[in-house]
Amino acid sequence: MSEIEPSIDTIATQLVRLHRLRDRTMAQVKDRSGIDPAGFVVLFRLVCDGPMRSGALAEAVHSDASTVSRQVAQLVERGLVVRTADPDDGRATVLQVTDHGREVAARIRVRRQESVAVVTEQWSSEDRAVFAALLTRFVTDYDRARPLLAARTPALSTTENLS
Repeated sequence: MSEIEPSIDTIATQLVRLHRLRDRTMAQVKDRSGIDPAGFVVLFRLVCDGPMRSGALAEAVHSDASTVSRQVAQLVERGLVVRTADPDDGRATVLQVTDHGREVAARIRVRRQESVAVVTEQWSSEDRAVFAALLTRFVTDYDRARPLLAARTPALSTTENLS
């Protein structure tokens, strides 16, 4: 294996650290809201992209249909999403955010923005702008590279630890 640039190792380590911190935070949020963190992703995708079939939603959130079905059921039960007839095919249904769902999503978005503001309150506006641009670039490039990453990642044995 060739020598890895130190900044690459730092980025990889900090992404694992961020993921763990986010998981802990999201578990606490779920306890207060009753909505699974993955449900937030589904709700926001429907808010941003509009009504869509379950299969298209699963693709949009990079998940499998059965997982999205469970998340949607949770959102429907809470009155955040409804199933309506697909105007293009009456045999199928589309998922649509309710007014209540839009209100909840707006509150979550404000809370998320407030959280990021707290984390970055000691940063200059310039630092926040640079970070926003670099993070957007990283996520866009990560999404673009996902097929290559999936093809290149070898299966790990159960004794290997990524952290």
